[in-house]
Amino acid sequence: MIDLIWNVNTLTRDLTVYLENQVKINLSGSGVGLSLVLGFGAAYICYYLSSVAKKPQLITGAATLSQFLQRYCPVVTETYYPTFWCWEARVQTLLRPFITSKPWVEYRNELITTADGGHISLDWNDNDDNALYPVSATRPTILVLPGLTGTSKESYILHMVKQSEILGYRCVVFNNRGVSGERLLTPRTYCAANTEDLETVIAHVQEILAEAPMIAAGVSMGGMLLLNYLGKTGQETPLKAAVVFSIGWDVFECTASLEKPLNWILFNYYLTNCLQASICRHRQVLDKLFDIDYIMKAKTIREFDERFTSVMFGYNSNADYYRDASPYHKLKSIEVPVLCLNALDDVFSPGYAIPMQSAKQNPNVALLLTAHGGHIGFLEGIFPRWTTYMDRVFKQFIQAVFEHRDELKDT
Repeated sequence: MIDLIWNVNTLTRDLTVYLENQVKINLSGSGVGLSLVLGFGAAYICYYLSSVAKKPQLITGAATLSQFLQRYCPVVTETYYPTFWCWEARVQTLLRPFITSKPWVEYRNELITTADGGHISLDWNDNDDNALYPVSATRPTILVLPGLTGTSKESYILHMVKQSEILGYRCVVFNNRGVSGERLLTPRTYCAANTEDLETVIAHVQEILAEAPMIAAGVSMGGMLLLNYLGKTGQETPLKAAVVFSIGWDVFECTASLEKPLNWILFNYYLTNCLQASICRHRQVLDKLFDIDYIMKAKTIREFDERFTSVMFGYNSNADYYRDASPYHKLKSIEVPVLCLNALDDVFSPGYAIPMQSAKQNPNVALLLTAHGGHIGFLEGIFPRWTTYMDRVFKQFIQAVFEHRDELKDT
């Protein structure tokens, strides 16, 4: 109740100041007009605090994991207050890339060779100058996996790397083949189901940093790939834990949601064009095996996957690929602690497709579900330029794992 009163008072004060400085000019000094605006504002604030701002659901398969999170990641128990003027899912999703800052991060690039003759681009933030973990060999390391068309330069990745840097940790960003400016050497890109490149990267990092504890963080498709890898490897992974954000649990439901008219206009068409642009950049290599002109006629992500992705990775049908790419099938096989943040209003990953019951059956899995937040949105504060709710979850979780991982073993 105290929090509710405090938030009403704060939001009312901010609204009043704004009205006094901006709106009254257009109301010609009308006390009635100002009263109407203030009345509407007060009603909106009441609606926001009663129906929008809510505590997230924490769903776990073990009391010990739940207690660990509540003790060392207090953000999981706090009410999430989405930015009050853009809390709707699509607005959060669309605005985040434009509103949030892009902090400066220094990277060291490395190209590693794959078994098929290709190469993978890794961007390292070594953080050698930090005083908290000055010994490079044992410095905690986070492997970061961006989304479908994302790279190490995305704002959400830069924020995660910056948070890690502040804590003294090292980050390495896994850029999928052909997306970060490097040439494609073989006619192969990437998908959410095939974990071979991720396995290569993890083995490489483990080989050169055998003494450094390592966890992984994946966003959207990067998180799907990470969970599929963890489900495949079980206990046979050097990762101590993982955290994923805004992943699509059931690809069939994800594509169905994105093909609804408004979602197709706002998101599907744009992402399809981004995927096709990547194909065009590497057309000289891919032309040998694929009908590029046919792929360029795709109007949705599903059509793109039918004509390119599922064919590239040898699936008999696109349905077979989507079934293999859906992480909820692998949930029961995950053997390391994983925290999964999703917004229930995410049009990329509908709330009804989140496997809540399956999560309860695995003591290593925790779902953190907010009522709002969109897809990689999670904006908060009046002007959400800096830290988001997602950033706070990331920072608290990685710090909890690295500093209290002995307790985490008991899960």
